[in-house]
Amino acid sequence: MTHPVDVHVGKRIRQRRWLTGMTQQQLAEQVGIKFQQIQKYETGANRVSASRLWDIADSLEVPVSFFFEGLETDDSGHTSKVPADLMGDKEALDLVRSYYSIPENQRRRLFELARVLSDVA
Repeated sequence: MTHPVDVHVGKRIRQRRWLTGMTQQQLAEQVGIKFQQIQKYETGANRVSASRLWDIADSLEVPVSFFFEGLETDDSGHTSKVPADLMGDKEALDLVRSYYSIPENQRRRLFELARVLSDVA
């Protein structure tokens, strides 16, 4: 049975890998494993060891803590559930990726337009 934290960490690996435009094969090569293992990590089927998570974080250029962001805990500090976060949505990831491919000056104007439209709505 998969643990919610393993599933969450796997989703965060997939999200970051996808945002950077890296394939499972490319990440696997950088980390020194087979791409099938990346698939298992991303689905939460296999747990990621601390040293492997360190290597993955280095390859994806994020701190290790990135993979744990968004976990919710109950009053005792135990993980109660993995939230359905916005970055788990493929369309949202595609939007973010597209946004950062826009030149910075145009991106700033688009951001301001979105802010104005959201205030109107």
